[in-house]
Amino acid sequence: MAPLLVLKIDVDTYRGTREGVPNLVRMLNKHGAGATFLFSLGPDHTGWAMRRALRPGFFQKVSRTSVVEHYGFKTLMYGVLLPGPDIGAKAAAEMRAARDAGFECGIHTWDHVWWQDNVRGRDAAWTDRMMKKSEQRYTQVFGEPPHTHGAAGWQMNPHAFARHDAVGYRYASDGRAQLRDDGALADPQFGPYRYRGLSHIQMPTTLPTLDELLGREIDGTVIDENNIAAHLLKLTADPQRDHVYTLHAELEGQKLAPIFEQLLSGWKAQGYRLASMADYYEKIKDDPLPEHTVQWGELPGRSGELIILDKTM
Repeated sequence: MAPLLVLKIDVDTYRGTREGVPNLVRMLNKHGAGATFLFSLGPDHTGWAMRRALRPGFFQKVSRTSVVEHYGFKTLMYGVLLPGPDIGAKAAAEMRAARDAGFECGIHTWDHVWWQDNVRGRDAAWTDRMMKKSEQRYTQVFGEPPHTHGAAGWQMNPHAFARHDAVGYRYASDGRAQLRDDGALADPQFGPYRYRGLSHIQMPTTLPTLDELLGREIDGTVIDENNIAAHLLKLTADPQRDHVYTLHAELEGQKLAPIFEQLLSGWKAQGYRLASMADYYEKIKDDPLPEHTVQWGELPGRSGELIILDKTM
């Protein structure tokens, strides 16, 4: 059986939903690829993210990844100088079009920035209220309840993980695997797991994202738009295992689309089947999986802590 390269698409913004999602649907169809779109369903308050300016490493990341160029000045004003558009209300047609094209859909968050900046320290009531908003809006948009989730910014808390079980999710992708400085897995055998006491399967992202690599010097070479696809493909060159790759509608669905085209072609040539989270679940659902506790940590190229399982610690 061919190894899977699971494509998990985070959709953070109104612009990403309106423009990036249709572009990705076209690219994925062209390559016969499966994928899972995870949508932000409430207001776009991307401008609030500038409050992270005091976070160590924030300015370094912004300078490397050209935030204004990729997200657009207007998007960066939402919630600051412009009202944040209600993504689920204004871009429901684009969401349903992805579903109607045959792609799995799920929940990313209600309000991307609000969740990412607050969830770690919030209580069960706040967490349930935010997640319930997403679940209700998802049902309004798609006419059926949600069945999976991928956390905004890989930020969660124990109440959020418990709610996955409570609402019947069989699987989610809310965290990361620890990576070495070059983006390779710290533990080459690391894969899906369950949290102790919970039944749903977690499918951690096992590869670095484009914004974690761009502009960094790795092994004496500065990673740029000309060599980043080759660098990522080097990490997957030995197709002996499955991988989960997180991409963004605002990056791979827009300016960085040519890089994503190279990755899709390269992964197929390496022998991977480009798949959705649902495909991955069907493959691993009966496997004996390890159980772990919730951990936080940092990754090369990304500022701040996130949900990450580090078996090397």
